[in-house]
Amino acid sequence: MDAVAVRLGDARYAIPMADLAEVGRAPLTSRVPGTPRWVAGVGNWRGRVLAVLDGRALLDPTAYAAPPGDRLVVLAKDGVTVGLLVDRLDGTTPLPEAVEPAPPGAADLVVGTVIDDEGPLGLLDVGAIIGLRHRLAA
Repeated sequence: MDAVAVRLGDARYAIPMADLAEVGRAPLTSRVPGTPRWVAGVGNWRGRVLAVLDGRALLDPTAYAAPPGDRLVVLAKDGVTVGLLVDRLDGTTPLPEAVEPAPPGAADLVVGTVIDDEGPLGLLDVGAIIGLRHRLAA
């Protein structure tokens, strides 16, 4: 199985292709009052409302509040889609059969570590990212 490699600040992450609906430029988003900093807002994506998350704020809450990247990866799992803003797409990388455990202190959204030609990548847990919707007020 392959993954898409993305950058968020200085960190690199892998998103399994099976959980990726598409990639593109970020839509214009409207901030939703009362949501956490990691919710960038909602935007129009192909004629429907899409929740958009700020990947940098989500994976490193202590990072300074730089504007999120302008690339969007649309994640899809179990019939739910969500957009994730990233700084850059680095292409695809193969995922090994065995994934190394996530290092201590890694975000709860990182399930493990994989290595490619450019070094280590945190393997994102797309199910956990989509599950964050249960943390938000109705």
